[in-house]
Amino acid sequence: MRKRVAVIGGGIAGLAAAVRLRDRAPADTEIIVYEQSAALGGKLRTGELAGTVVERGAEAFLAGGADGGESAAVAFARSVGLGDALVHPAAVPAALALGGRLEPLPKGTLVGVPGDVHALGPVARAAAGADLDRGGPLLAPGADVAVGALVRSRYGDEVADRLVDPMLGGVYAGRADRLSLAATMPALARAARTEHTLAGAVRAAQAAAVRVPGRPVFAAVDGGMGRLVAAAVDAAGARICLGLPVHELTRTSRGWRLLLGPAPAPRIEEVDAVVLAVPARPAARLLTGVDLAAAAGVEALDYASVALVAFALPPGTPLPDLSGFLVPPTEGTLVKAATFVTHKWSHLRREGGPVIIRASLGRAGEEARLQHDDAALTATAHAELGALIGDPLPAPVASWVQRWGGGLPQYAPGHLDRVARARAALADRPGLALAGAAYDGVGIAACVASGESAADDVSKHLEER
Repeated sequence: MRKRVAVIGGGIAGLAAAVRLRDRAPADTEIIVYEQSAALGGKLRTGELAGTVVERGAEAFLAGGADGGESAAVAFARSVGLGDALVHPAAVPAALALGGRLEPLPKGTLVGVPGDVHALGPVARAAAGADLDRGGPLLAPGADVAVGALVRSRYGDEVADRLVDPMLGGVYAGRADRLSLAATMPALARAARTEHTLAGAVRAAQAAAVRVPGRPVFAAVDGGMGRLVAAAVDAAGARICLGLPVHELTRTSRGWRLLLGPAPAPRIEEVDAVVLAVPARPAARLLTGVDLAAAAGVEALDYASVALVAFALPPGTPLPDLSGFLVPPTEGTLVKAATFVTHKWSHLRREGGPVIIRASLGRAGEEARLQHDDAALTATAHAELGALIGDPLPAPVASWVQRWGGGLPQYAPGHLDRVARARAALADRPGLALAGAAYDGVGIAACVASGESAADDVSKHLEER
């Protein structure tokens, strides 16, 4: 009998799940992707500025996996026919904006946490004598802690504020004092359960990392992430339903019932299995009719809002020889990071073409600072970029603003345990799997791996039936 699988959510996690289902499930399986917005891809959205491709969302993904092999994102790109389109950033350094200067990022840190505090130079000073062996591991087995709490207790406030906070802010738009060590820095968390000092834990985590000589850290798709979305859609061979929100999810004797569509004229779909790949709050609403404990665990996740502002500057505009810079919250700016796009990505440079800068605005808890119109955000970003670089920028020839309201999950301490409990609560409801950044990590590689894992769970359920 022909099986039907619903993938609720058309972001990269949902699309990766759909492709994996097509690969693993029987050939006649019907796969339906429901996306309530008018477009697939989620936070992957490719834009254009003055004739140059500029991402309006994620611009790159990790090239390597924790095991030393290719990341899930690279393998996924190859699987959908884009292996020859992979490109890598130029070998130019990044910096920290501190007190009107751009200081080189210290080398040898782990997401900003140094293994040698004496190598930080002018960026930060560590608290003398705080990182002592106190007779036991930094973390108890299974324990979790905020990254900032651990770093402050061992290295002091300056390292946390000027180095770790901007590094984590660049990825999560969050604050180190509120982000889970186990969720955001799992390698360091594992080492902290055996090592007695933070410096020792950093060095142990770095030593355990599998590195492939010559492999770039990041990769992207020539032509933009929109190509990855389109290729995934083609490979999945799924029925795509856009602008069709799912309102209710109910377990039945044979599978799952979906209530979807506009409230005045709802419709019902019956499917054998479901991959739920939407953000935490809509996921929690759907899970309310399935398991209240799972819904409560998922709903606990908060999100940060950010805005991206891109500028096309006149050809030849001088910029520092950097890929970009991060800004500590202590600087007080709305801009938290900037990418010199045409410096970082050599395939985007054109003779006589514009110089492109993309700035990221806003951190967790700063939503009110983003509540201005596009013109005001553009003016603020332009002025702050000039001040942070140390030289006013010329007027742009073009610009755009992209807002991501509630775009980045904030993994509070205990996040991994909450996710594990939610999944355990759903274990006796086979054929339903959770996927996406709400559970298994931000970044394209993490979302792809999460979607594929969910698809494997669903495929196994279909086989057992």
